[in-house]
Amino acid sequence: MQKDEATALLRSMTETESLLLHAETVACVMEAYANKFNQDPQRWYATGLLHDADYEKFPEKHPDLIVAKLRERNEDEMAYAISAHYTKWGRPADSTLDKALLACDELTGFIVACARVRPGGLTGLTAKSVRKKLKQKSFAAKVDREEIQAGVELLGEDINEHIDFIIRALQECEQVPAVLKRGE
Repeated sequence: MQKDEATALLRSMTETESLLLHAETVACVMEAYANKFNQDPQRWYATGLLHDADYEKFPEKHPDLIVAKLRERNEDEMAYAISAHYTKWGRPADSTLDKALLACDELTGFIVACARVRPGGLTGLTAKSVRKKLKQKSFAAKVDREEIQAGVELLGEDINEHIDFIIRALQECEQVPAVLKRGE
């Protein structure tokens, strides 16, 4: 699936700026991991972009609708990764794509939340400060810390290196607003 096709599909199902930003940031991080793991950056980007596409309008059917749309397009690898991006759904994350999406989804959203409350945004944000915020249950309370831990373990990355990798990917991502990058 081409990036423009994935973007059109996302925008046909999602309207709120916060969910669009989440989709775009996860897509950027996934693309960076695809490059690290010598995988298809376009497929990984599209998977990250579309992982929550049906959540806004059909939360009770999430992720079944986007999974069905991807299967109709013969994008079975992407469809499966999206169907497995939350451990409590009971689908095992088997492939590297599955594991990366699980490891990047919640943590990317959490890191963006950290950047929003810092004067410098992503600039100067460290794994240590992110881990400190993770311990504060009241901060970004809806972020499932167990999912973050499960994803990191499945991906087999060191938590500090994983956080730093996501921060760097977000700093390089064109879709991330400048205000988050520099804290303006």
